[in-house]
Amino acid sequence: MHISYHGHSIVKIKTGEHTILIDPFINGNELTDLKVADEKPTAILLTHAHNDHVGDTVELAKSNNAQVVAPVELANYLGSQGLNATGMNLGGAHEFDFGVVKFTKAFHSSSYTTEDGEVIYGGMPAGILFKAEGKTIYHAGDTEVFGDMQIIGERNKIDVAFVPIGDFFTMGPEDAAYAVELLKPKVVVPIHYNTFPPIKQDPEHFKSMIKGAEVNILQPGGSIEI
Repeated sequence: MHISYHGHSIVKIKTGEHTILIDPFINGNELTDLKVADEKPTAILLTHAHNDHVGDTVELAKSNNAQVVAPVELANYLGSQGLNATGMNLGGAHEFDFGVVKFTKAFHSSSYTTEDGEVIYGGMPAGILFKAEGKTIYHAGDTEVFGDMQIIGERNKIDVAFVPIGDFFTMGPEDAAYAVELLKPKVVVPIHYNTFPPIKQDPEHFKSMIKGAEVNILQPGGSIEI
């Protein structure tokens, strides 16, 4: 399995025949190395409805006939925009042809603002457990640290965890380090930092606090194989 990071919260997972994009915020993201026209996702997974996570989902999904999986209220909205969107909710799992998706808790907010300024309620924010080819990937989404991360870690042997460290809107480096202690992944990758001034962070500071997991600080376009 080939996994790459592309700035902010964008994660790309390539399995045998599939390319899965998580939170594809490309246009407007100065940190990303991606271009919308170059991306050919099979599926798009969304953690919540904020514009810096939904990003370019509509264009990407329409151009590639990609399956979109999102919290149910967000999926309903995207379905009304003509997308093939499947809505799920916290604790629910489903086996798609590209892998198993399960939504977990995330403590945050969730709304989408249209070009006309209308605010659309996006349902509960979520983290994502993605399983394929015998591997488990956890994308925490936007969240603070919470005790049930211990349950997530105990019930899933997480190969790679993507956790936000930006502070201000999500947990910061110290709380993210504690989250890693609860989750017990083999590898952890910090995300959701340095995109905007309020979330400027030094990932090396986060790395210095981690024990028991390999920390892989990926630059946009950086990847790992598992």
